[in-house]
Formats: sequence, structure tokens, C-alpha cells
Amino acid sequence: MNNKFPAFNRQPLVFYLITSFTFLLVLIRLIFLQLLNHETYKKMSDENRIRLIATQPIRGRIIDKNGFVLADSRLKYSLIVKPQYVDEISWEKYKPMISKLLNISSDSIQKKYSHGLKNKNLSITLLDDLKEDQVIKFKENENIFRGLEISSRIIRNYPYKNIASHVIGYTQPITDSEFNILSKRGYKLNDLIGRTGIEFVFEDHIRGEWGGEMIEVNSLGTFIKSLGTKPSKKGNDVELTIDINLQLIAEEVLRDKKGGAIIVMDPRDGAIRAMASKPSFDLNFFSKDFKPQEEYDLLFNSSTKPLFNRALNAYDPGSVWKIVTAIAGLESGIFPPETFLETKPCITYGSQCFREHNDLGFGKIGYEDALRVSSNTFFYQIGYGVGVDAIYQVSKKLGFASLSGIEISEQENIGFVASSKWAEEGRGWGEPGKTPWVPEDIASMSIGQFVVQVTPMQIARAYAAIANGGYLVTPHLSKKENQLVTNQKRIKIDIDPINIEIVKNGLRKVVESGTGVSINYGVSNLPPVSGKTGTAEDGEGGSDHAWFVCFTPSDKSELLIVAFAQNTPGGGSVHALPMAREILKVWNENK
Repeated sequence: MNNKFPAFNRQPLVFYLITSFTFLLVLIRLIFLQLLNHETYKKMSDENRIRLIATQPIRGRIIDKNGFVLADSRLKYSLIVKPQYVDEISWEKYKPMISKLLNISSDSIQKKYSHGLKNKNLSITLLDDLKEDQVIKFKENENIFRGLEISSRIIRNYPYKNIASHVIGYTQPITDSEFNILSKRGYKLNDLIGRTGIEFVFEDHIRGEWGGEMIEVNSLGTFIKSLGTKPSKKGNDVELTIDINLQLIAEEVLRDKKGGAIIVMDPRDGAIRAMASKPSFDLNFFSKDFKPQEEYDLLFNSSTKPLFNRALNAYDPGSVWKIVTAIAGLESGIFPPETFLETKPCITYGSQCFREHNDLGFGKIGYEDALRVSSNTFFYQIGYGVGVDAIYQVSKKLGFASLSGIEISEQENIGFVASSKWAEEGRGWGEPGKTPWVPEDIASMSIGQFVVQVTPMQIARAYAAIANGGYLVTPHLSKKENQLVTNQKRIKIDIDPINIEIVKNGLRKVVESGTGVSINYGVSNLPPVSGKTGTAEDGEGGSDHAWFVCFTPSDKSELLIVAFAQNTPGGGSVHALPMAREILKVWNENK
């Protein structure tokens, strides 16, 4: 019998082996879970059991030198609809009711609703940034609107809208790709981050830290208990050197200009009192949930480039450059302080006759009178006599063809000053050795044309060095030492103080009896002013630029102004000087 059915005798052994193997697999799995991956699964368990209710931090304020708020944060209320809870019949019923209740256009509501449906949004903003009375009216009637509610969040707020927009900068929510990196630094999805200006440069100082409450829940997600609260940490304020009174008038004087820039600076230490660029833009645009396409296009796709900071962009300087040529002549020893040159209707260099701006000449004059009347032919002779590299070397000492050191350097253009090396190497577009320096170049360079491109900020630094007796300052916007992101030092320039004084005397004569005499018109009790007018041909083919630079008092100067009107033909004394005069009025009255 046993031999007849041998397979049945092996069944207990097979069963035993299968059971043992199964048990071994379970044991190995337990070892893997409990010992090898204990921390990983404990973390996953805690994440399922413990929830974090995050608390958004409030960004620090940006304030001017006197404490006026230029940027802060506020609660923003929006009316939203969740279309998954609103059918077509209900929507047609709600729409006129909302329009009447909140005094808004029914068409604008429909446009936003349709746009949200098209994009399959689960939450559609119907009205952005509700006023207080609108919030109250809706709250009183919200029980009749199923699927509609008021949402609130903290947004960035700019009380002066477009004032100092390029200086302050703006914030935007971080993108998904940025989140993968920034999450390690404590950022949350859709958290705000500074994109330009002070908002960008001082991001770590100003952003604050997220807080929140840790709560324990059961497997159904029901609250069990609080495990502790960490309050959010408000960001630090940033105090600027900007004076809002001077900033407001700087913006105002640019109002009728196509484009331009104003810089108001303390020449003693480089503190910026005002920086304006035209056109500007409303910083509050970036706090909107719904950004109309036409507004977006005007900002990002406009040919006028409102996001472009013209105070830090490079242009042909024209006659305001003549101080560089003057110092190069004096420093060379070829044209010492007692030099007098005959000025003429025009002087030929190469194949071109370079004219005097009055087509007559000014007779035999020296440095101070050449600056006073802004003679072209005087400086042609100086420039041609010393050569391109002498002018280039002096320009470098005065801070040209270099970044200024200002905090918002992401907006800054380095500019350009030609040299013989640049010409030998192909001028940036030709073959080396085949684009040599020609006589026409030095004539243009001597009066700041074509082979010279400088920023209004670089002009401010160079003239500050004349005003303060020979120190190159670092322009800065930060008021407090603990906020500094740049080295705000004064550098003694390797230029003979006697030569600086000669140029300074010439700039004083410009205002006393030269091309800048009208700076005193209509202004009473103004301290003595020194300055220089400039009219520059646009190397890109546009209309002439107008420049005026001045500092006051002429001795022991406290204020320096650079006024620049882009593509505004007629001359610096006609268009740029009056802008500076209005700023001087306000400064003198406040002082």
C-alpha cells in the first residue's frame, strides 16, 4: 500500500519547505523594513501623521532716508469663484447680482470667468484687490452665492506706484523649476522672491522666515493635538539713502521727456538721493493675480522699454565728456595749465572737417574758457595732441568703462571707451590689424562722440571726483552699515590736484557766464553752482541727447545732479539744465 502511492508520503516535506520559504521571505522583509529602512519609513509615517500649517512671513519694508515707506506688505482681498460648484444657470443668475452689488462691469466678470473655464481653473479670480466696502457688502450677502468666496493673502505693496521703480524693483512668485532649488533655502511653492532692484539685492535680508503649527492627525485626517507653533519671522527693513522729496521732483521733471534719467548724489560719499528713469512702470502690476494682456505687453514688449534703467545704461556723452580730455591734456604735460589755443570754425582730421558749434570759433582761449563756452575745436587739438590712450587712461581713473559699484549692478551697463588696442584687435567686429585707429576717431573721442559710451551714473562719479577734490566715490543706495553689499570706499585718484582745480574753475565759469548761466534763473538764495552742458549726437541714429551736470556749493559740494534727456534735440542748456534747476530749487528750499 505504501509503495503503491509514494507521492503522498512526500507531501509533508513539500509543505514544510514552502512554509519555511514563505516565513523566510517575511523575515527578510521585516528585517528590511524594521532595521535597514527604519528611518525612511518612520519619516513617511510621521509625514502621514503630522501636518504643518504654514504661516507666511511678512517681507521687510523699504524706506527712504527719512522713514517714508517705499515698499511694504498688506492684505489683499479677491473675489473668487469655484466653477465646479456653479452650474450655468446659477452663474447667469449670480453675474448681474455681483455686478450690481460690487459696482463692477458684468462684461469684465464674464471675461475673467470664461478665461478661467477655458484654462480649466478650479479657482477663478473675478475681482482682484477688493476695496473695504466691497468686502463688507459681499460678506453681508455671501450666503446667497454658492461657490463664491472672498480669499485673502499678503501681497507686496508700493504706495508711490511708479516712483523709483527701477531702484526698488519688484517681486514675483518662484517658478516650479526654481522651487526644486530654493526649497532647500526655506522657500515654499509660489513664495515671493525679489527679481530686480533692492528687492533682488537684499532678498536674504528682507524676505523673513516661514513659521507654522505642527499638528497630529489620525488615519482619517482628524485633528488630535497640536505639537507646537513656530511664529513666522518678519523680514528686516532696508533703509535707503533716497530722499523722497528729491525723488518726486526728479520723476516730475522727466514727465514731458520721451526718455531720460536723473541722478542726484552726495559727491562727498556717493549716497544716492534720487535716481529716476523715464519711462517707468507701476510696481503694483506685479502684485495682481490677473494681469491683462495689454498691460503685460506695454511692460514687457513695448519699444519704449520701461523696465530699462536709463540711469545705468550707456549713451554718447557729448560735451560733458570734455573734462576727461581736459585732464588728459593737463596730465600729459604737452598742454600745461597756461596753454592757449586758437579756436577755429572747423579743423580737418583725415577726410572730414570737424566744426566749432558756433561755426565761428572763440579766438585764442585756455582750458577754463574752453569749458565755459564748450569749444569743440579747442578740445579737438588737445585730444589729437595727447592721443587716444592718454584719454583712455584718464577715463579709467575717473571710473569710466567700469561698473560703478552700486548695489543694483544687475541693471548696469559697463559702457565703452575706445583705445588703440581695441582698434588694433578689430574694433569688436573686424579682423585684427585691418581696422586701425584713424584721425577721425580722435576728433570724435575728444568731445565724447561715437567711440565713447557712458552711463549717467559714470558721469556722476567722474564729476563727483572734481567736486570733492579728487576722490572716486562708490555710489550706493544702502543707508546703514549692516546692510552693505558693496564696499563703499573713497579712492584717491592719481591725478594732480592742481589739474582738478583748473577743471573745477572752468565748470564754475560755465554757470557764471557760459553755456550754463541760466541755472540761476528764477532761483533765489542758491549757493554757487558749477556745471557743464552737453549735446550729443546719438550714435544709433536717433535725435540728439541733452545733458547737464552740476554740483553745489561749488566749494565743499553737498549735492550733484546729472540730468539726461534721451533723443531730445535742442541742446543740454535748453532741455537738461531746466530739469536740474527744478531739483536745485526743492533741495535749497528743504535745506
